[in-house]
Amino acid sequence: MKSKTLSIALVCLLGATTVQSAHAQAQMAMTNVMVGGQAMLPSKTIVANALNSADHTTLVAAVKAAGLVETLQGKGPFTVFAPVNDAFENLPAGTVETLLKPENKAQLTKVLTYHVVAGNMTADKIMAAIKAGKGTATLKTVSGGTLKATMNGPKNVVLMDESGNTSTISTYDVMQSNGVIHVIDKVMLPK
Repeated sequence: MKSKTLSIALVCLLGATTVQSAHAQAQMAMTNVMVGGQAMLPSKTIVANALNSADHTTLVAAVKAAGLVETLQGKGPFTVFAPVNDAFENLPAGTVETLLKPENKAQLTKVLTYHVVAGNMTADKIMAAIKAGKGTATLKTVSGGTLKATMNGPKNVVLMDESGNTSTISTYDVMQSNGVIHVIDKVMLPK
C-alpha cells in the first residue's frame, strides 16, 4: 500500500512540476516579445536586444555612430521609440548617409535622443497620460524636445513630432533590463 501511495505521490509531483514548468515557459514567452525575428529578453539592455533585431540595423548603426551605445546600456530607465529600418529608408534620399558622417554627430545625436524619454513609460502609462491630458500627452525627450502622444482607436498610440509628422507604435512594451522599447514606423524629427 505504501508503494502505491508513494507512486501516486510521485506521479502527482511530476505532474505538478510539468504544469509549473509549462506555466513558467508560458510566462517567459509572454515577456519575450519577438522583434526583427528575435526574442527580446527582459534581462538584456536596450542595446543588447536591439543588436539582435533584424528590423533595427539602421538604428543600431546610428546609435554606434553617435556614440550612444554606453549611454543606452546604462542603468536608465529609458523609454525608446525605436524606428524600424523602413522608417529610415523613407526619409528623403541621402538623409541617413549624411547623418552618419562624423561631422554630423551632434545632429545625429539630437535626432536619436529625440526618440528617448527618461523613465519607464509602458503603453499603459502613455495611455493614462493621454487620458489625463484629455486626449494628448506631451512627452519630454532626452534631447530637450517634445513628442505629442494621442490615441487613434482604443489601443493605438500615435506620436507626433514638433514638425507635425506622425508615427504609429506597432509593437508595445518590449521590456528591457534598463527600460522599455516601443517599435515605431516613422523617424521622429526635432525642430
